[in-house]
Amino acid sequence: MKFKVKKQAVIDGLQKVQSIVNPRTTLPILSNILFRVEKDCLWLSATDLEVSVRARVEADVAKDGGVTLHARRAFSIFRELTGPDIELESDDREQVEIRSGSSYFKMVGISEDDFPPLPKLDEGVTYSLEQGLFKGMLQKTAYAASTDETRQVLNGVLLSFRNDKLTAVATDGRRLALVEQEIEFPSDADMDLIVPSKTINELTRTLGEEGTVKVVATDKQVAFDFGDMLVVSRLIEGTYPNFRQVIPATSEQRVPVEREALLAAVRRAALMTTDQSRSVRLNFGKNQLEILTETPDVGEARETLPIKYAANPISVAFNPEFLVDPLRTLESDEIYMEITDELSPGVIKADVPFLYVLMPMRVS
Repeated sequence: MKFKVKKQAVIDGLQKVQSIVNPRTTLPILSNILFRVEKDCLWLSATDLEVSVRARVEADVAKDGGVTLHARRAFSIFRELTGPDIELESDDREQVEIRSGSSYFKMVGISEDDFPPLPKLDEGVTYSLEQGLFKGMLQKTAYAASTDETRQVLNGVLLSFRNDKLTAVATDGRRLALVEQEIEFPSDADMDLIVPSKTINELTRTLGEEGTVKVVATDKQVAFDFGDMLVVSRLIEGTYPNFRQVIPATSEQRVPVEREALLAAVRRAALMTTDQSRSVRLNFGKNQLEILTETPDVGEARETLPIKYAANPISVAFNPEFLVDPLRTLESDEIYMEITDELSPGVIKADVPFLYVLMPMRVS
């Protein structure tokens, strides 16, 4: 293997794939990134056996071939090099010479034959989505996924392709985020995919705002192909719970609230909460919303926002972190809070196909 590549290009490529690498793995090959060159391309691949990522970088290739190098060490070396170009050459003993400007390094690699091959999804169902649209759907839902490993089916985002719509859903049992978008796909391509949170995080980090992403899915795996990136992931097995039954059919009141003002007020009020007392109370009164935190041995915080409200007063308490999450991912100037009483779930909606259900907290 012998090739020359632009320094910034290879650094950008490594940044796209190295987050998958687990430095604490017991398998040395999984701490490495595969460098493979052919024609005019350098392919950088990383895997943790559940998620695999491959990025393409333009390169001036003198000799095809491949080798794996320790991910963190290679990235650190490339980042510190001063020349605009980097030359790499490997021999039959997997030793790699790195040259740039006045710098010279020799790294000992591991054979590419030991690197787990990327899964192939030749016979899967295929969907085509706009990158920016898909990225926005994931950003508006992923935060609500569960981190409880005993409920694995909730440790990801459900992508439901049904009835000419893509529905993205995440829930941890205490809150639920849902986004729906009409898309075109064959009538026989209805499918539910539960994609792990790690894969979702990788997608939200690397998806762009323009272009398309091709989604290829089988019963056990899914691939996302976009730009110069390929992300392949296992799917979470199991049946996702019926999320629609937890969405309130009706609410007593629908209150418009300025999103950024509410976000800032809840953040400030949350400064006076503790891990043991983690709630903020929303008091809906005549033309005003009071956000109140009272924490024993800490103190209290009080914020007031003007709103259009003329019904009976309603008071309800929520976890401030759960309240902030959807507010910071939405872009609407105004959101709508649907409330009934202090024991019923609250609902947040916007002027986009988004819905967020939040269970209230009992505060004595």
